[in-house]
Amino acid sequence: MKYFAAIAIALSCFSCISIKADVTTETTHKSKSNELAEAGIRLVMHDQEIAWNNHDMKGFMQGYWKSDSLKFYGSNGLTKGWEQTLANYKKAYPTKSESGTLKFVINDISKIEGDNYWVMGEYHLKRKIGDANGAFIIIFKKINGKWKIVADMSC
Repeated sequence: MKYFAAIAIALSCFSCISIKADVTTETTHKSKSNELAEAGIRLVMHDQEIAWNNHDMKGFMQGYWKSDSLKFYGSNGLTKGWEQTLANYKKAYPTKSESGTLKFVINDISKIEGDNYWVMGEYHLKRKIGDANGAFIIIFKKINGKWKIVADMSC
């Protein structure tokens, strides 16, 4: 009987070690996946800064999902669609004087589920006509292997 008890205890210990190793491997995989996602998202936002600072609104919009389902919520309410969002940017920032120099401050990137992440942060526009600053929450989704903004709330 003692022999069977010793075997049962040994087997349960090995099972716990195996489960712990599986959980550790899964956690490491998720961590690396999150790091890659965060790096990809930061790269999109960096490219957006460069395009904006060159007063390239169409280049800036490359970070957004080119779809009628794109949603942008700002001071003028809800805008739907990539084309309308681009038109709004062009209207609000017709010259380099209005667009100025953009700097994003990313305060948080968190996974929602699957290939969906939110980004919370601040934008800072340095301009001769007066600086503009605000906050945003952006939803990124990996679409066809590329990180794209599918929803943006900036104020």
